[in-house]
Amino acid sequence: MARVSALFSYPVKGCAGVPLAAARLAPTGLPHDRAFLVTDPEGVFRSQRADPRLALARPALGAHGDRLTLTAPGLEPVTVPVDTTGPARRVTLFGDPYTGIDQGQAVADWFTELLGRPSRLVRVPPDHRRTTTGLTPGTSNYADSAAVSLLSQAALTGLNERLAARGEPPLPMDRFRPNVVLDEVDAPHEEDAYRALTLGEARLGFAKLAVRCAVTLVDQRTGARAGPEPLRTLADYRRAPAGGVAFGAKFAVLGPGALAVGDRVAALTRADAAEPAPTASGSVTR
Repeated sequence: MARVSALFSYPVKGCAGVPLAAARLAPTGLPHDRAFLVTDPEGVFRSQRADPRLALARPALGAHGDRLTLTAPGLEPVTVPVDTTGPARRVTLFGDPYTGIDQGQAVADWFTELLGRPSRLVRVPPDHRRTTTGLTPGTSNYADSAAVSLLSQAALTGLNERLAARGEPPLPMDRFRPNVVLDEVDAPHEEDAYRALTLGEARLGFAKLAVRCAVTLVDQRTGARAGPEPLRTLADYRRAPAGGVAFGAKFAVLGPGALAVGDRVAALTRADAAEPAPTASGSVTR
């Protein structure tokens, strides 16, 4: 059976991921995943589509999640206490209204300097309530939709083989910003057919395919657009029924629990071969 080969949480949406060896999966996903959101002064979320330099920001949370430190090349680090009790302000994510607790002027100034545009940072309030859509409904913080994005190493290996045939260099896994990476799967894109699976103690239910956008064009190490790949090559063989290109899948958390790198898929339900997979209109890479 497939095995978990990597886990990543993205505490600040659009910023660098934090690798994890083990964690407890909550209904909203891995610890602190997309718990913070960078916005413009009006509360509209920022993403790497318009602000690729978000990729340069590396967040780190204290052991109790009560302090946030951010680092980026060329900027002084900033550390701020995490505010979970301040007044909530309106924020919008893909046009949908939510609320967030502003994290103060010091971190706002830091992101403003990084991006060259006035910015704020908010955190999900304790009473955050959100229902995500898909074949299996769920919840999440500020993720695009479902709480967990999953991608197999086999899918990336297959893509890189196609890129090599075009004379293009291979792409790293971080272009696709997954939460869970699986290896030892039977074939590339096997995850498209998963409908329910158990990883460690956690149970996941399939929500939808992950339809990719221009964020995958951003080099996560330089924070700059790096050309037409992988979207050009994915368009050759991974077109989604509802439009765009699909690469990986999104899952809702059916049962919280501990999971770790090295865990095997303990139970798995697959779709009928004739069943079309629902697709998303957004991307999991922001």
